Amino acid sequence: MTTILFDLDGTLLPMQQDEFTMAYFDRLSKKLAPYGYEPKRLIDGVWQSTKAMVMNNGKQTNEQVFWKEFAGIFGDKVYSDAVKFDEFYETDFDKLKSHNSYNEQANQTIQTLKEKGFTLVLASNPIFPMAAQKKRMLWAGVNPDDFALITSYENSHYCKPNPLYYKEIIEKIGVKPGDCLMVGNDTTEDAAAMPIGVDFFLLTDCLLNNERKDISKYSRGSFMQLLSYIDNLN
Repeated sequence: MTTILFDLDGTLLPMQQDEFTMAYFDRLSKKLAPYGYEPKRLIDGVWQSTKAMVMNNGKQTNEQVFWKEFAGIFGDKVYSDAVKFDEFYETDFDKLKSHNSYNEQANQTIQTLKEKGFTLVLASNPIFPMAAQKKRMLWAGVNPDDFALITSYENSHYCKPNPLYYKEIIEKIGVKPGDCLMVGNDTTEDAAAMPIGVDFFLLTDCLLNNERKDISKYSRGSFMQLLSYIDNLN
């Protein structure tokens, strides 16, 4: 085992996903309303464009897929308005920090694994731009510089739960699936690394199990149990 992949939301960054999503769309709508984006239509359009990213076949980046779908809804004006979205992530997005929690064990775990020589990857579903990924890492008390790769919509061609998302990561960092462990809280999105041969540890602090899977089949537990699990593998 040489490489540890970490999910972000609900893993390194404790959160109530529904609460965060509502606050996110509220602030995004207020930011873009002055530029002709009616709030409900904007929210529906972002969801539709996000779904297009989730269905990405790998021929384009998630970023390209998002904006193509979004332009199909609102017209080519979206390309010139993209700077307004960038401004949102640079400013207003930080105000969403209060809708997340904090677990000091997250960074403690990252530092322990870094000291042990593991390669670390931030394997957060790449539906956000890099600016948003890095800000959310900072909310979690985690240093983006500690990671060899951070997936974002700019550098990814697939999304969770497509196993090809994990295959792309492994190819980028030049390791074998059997050298990797995926750590996440979602039995659907994060366990999707298993079909390509990546080991999986289910972090249960903010467990998501929408498909009601039998979690007894997974290695699982807290951050402390994760470190013990990794020690036992090596």
